[in-house]
Amino acid sequence: MGKLIKNHWARLIILTAATYQVAAAIEGFFWPKVFWDFLTKNLDAVVKPLPILQVFNLIFGLIGIAWEWPVKFFAGTAVHRSIVGRLALYPLSALAAALLYQGTNPAIYYTIGMVVYFWAYSEGEMVCAQPWTLPKRGAGRSKV
Repeated sequence: MGKLIKNHWARLIILTAATYQVAAAIEGFFWPKVFWDFLTKNLDAVVKPLPILQVFNLIFGLIGIAWEWPVKFFAGTAVHRSIVGRLALYPLSALAAALLYQGTNPAIYYTIGMVVYFWAYSEGEMVCAQPWTLPKRGAGRSKV
């Protein structure tokens, strides 16, 4: 059996969450609703008449997709390889998704993805410069 590469698994979870967040934001433009409106109506101003929360969800979702499935000029940069950067941004994405009624599932997926990324970070995994590849073995190692 192979070893589980947790940052690849987390990348798939976050890609799912970000794609779902973009879809939820687009749906939120047509049916604006805050998830927590059963507790308070104070947050209704962020979804209508101006779609502020929907725009934030759309931006965070597109950033998540761009970060996890990077284009050629972004792949391999220090920002792309940073697990710490992901652990700083994705809680904000999850919060924005949790506030929108259509975005509750992406918020859960983001939370699971963050746990897996933290697990990968705590075990010392690294994100490779080229997406979906394995880290190269050290050139100075001798085979036994």
